[in-house]
Amino acid sequence: MRFDSARAAGLTEDRASLVADGYEDHLSPAETALLQLTDALIGDPHRLTDETKSALQAEFSNEQIVEAAMGVGLFLGMSKVLICLGLEPEQMETTVLPTPGSV
Repeated sequence: MRFDSARAAGLTEDRASLVADGYEDHLSPAETALLQLTDALIGDPHRLTDETKSALQAEFSNEQIVEAAMGVGLFLGMSKVLICLGLEPEQMETTVLPTPGSV
């Protein structure tokens, strides 16, 4: 799933494909910090190091960090519910949706 605001800001499928192991070598410091936050939220919380926290604070306001973390948490929770209920699709085409609150 992609939000239309992400597409408008330049997110392409080629750019999205960079989010894989080793993304640190291909993405900006801001993008890397956000993905490290995401990795900690969906994996091991101990991966959120002081270095990553400092990188986040250098790039984003506290409000932006909380918004990103809540967004990841909401998507993670929804995916867990779908998996538990056996409702996750085996394959899914990319869908572009209006960004919540942008209308």
